Amino acid sequence: MQIAYVLRRVGIFFLILWAAASFNFILPRLSGVNPIEERMAQMSAMGGVTTGQMDKLIENYERRFGLDKPLWQQYVLNLKNTAQFDFGFSIAFFPARVMDIILQALPWTVGLLTTVTLINFVVGILLGALIAWPGSHVSIRVFVPVLMGLSAIPYYLIGISLIYVLAFTWHLFPISGGYSIGSTPGLSLSFILDGAKHAILPALAIVLSGLGIQALSMRGMMITTLGEDYMTLGEIKGLKRSRLFLWYAVRNAMLPQVTALVLSLGHVVSGAILVEVVFGYPGVGGMLYQAIRNFDYTLMYGIVYLVVVSIALATLMLDLLYPRLDPRIKYASA
Repeated sequence: MQIAYVLRRVGIFFLILWAAASFNFILPRLSGVNPIEERMAQMSAMGGVTTGQMDKLIENYERRFGLDKPLWQQYVLNLKNTAQFDFGFSIAFFPARVMDIILQALPWTVGLLTTVTLINFVVGILLGALIAWPGSHVSIRVFVPVLMGLSAIPYYLIGISLIYVLAFTWHLFPISGGYSIGSTPGLSLSFILDGAKHAILPALAIVLSGLGIQALSMRGMMITTLGEDYMTLGEIKGLKRSRLFLWYAVRNAMLPQVTALVLSLGHVVSGAILVEVVFGYPGVGGMLYQAIRNFDYTLMYGIVYLVVVSIALATLMLDLLYPRLDPRIKYASA
């Protein structure tokens, strides 16, 4: 592995983090909305504060969150805190810290996204390979128009349809939430099974929408691979069809799918956020929705930044490992 290649990729990674931190700082402030004033107005409307207390509370809150300082000082302080993953206090849920709130919701989203990503990757590759394989049963090809149709439908529309059919009409699954009312979160078997039951519909909505893209992409790569010389050589040698399928065709055709997997993470994450909102799932997406509604800039900033970091980190790992996965790729030319 060339040192220059690694340093260049790591440098790009940190450049992305800086750009994400800068955009997250600048973009909310372009709206011209003072989040503290908006939050105080909401509390006043609900009878939480009186008009006479409003100005003093706004002044104290702005001092607490550093909004009374010049913009450049806010930016420098923001970059310093972001480098330490310290996003300060939540405006809407004060005095809770942003990182504590995210850590409560993160396991739900990580579990959901890990499961659906693996299912999409494994099932999509096998299904796409079988669609293109000449020895497959003709019924497999029926999936092509179905997958093409599902891949064009947004996650949240599939989610709403699943809620209506499987939860509201047939009562097979819970309508919303991450666990049943009255359940105590923990590592007990009953709670895990209850959480898994609530996660089936959100996971199914993401899988049905993303599986078609993965399968059709794999189908195209399989068609290209079937025309390679090593496939012809394997047939001449009389290798078993199963060996030709798995070790010659699928193994070589799936390498570009690893790249597509990482590049699609942004699409999957953004879709999962909407799915969590639709299903009332207690993950990062639902928390981001609450932060937007409450003008909680600090919580929004923390969630969006961690999403960017996770996708950038996955891309960096792919850049460093892909030449190891595919010997045809050289670090010098990458």
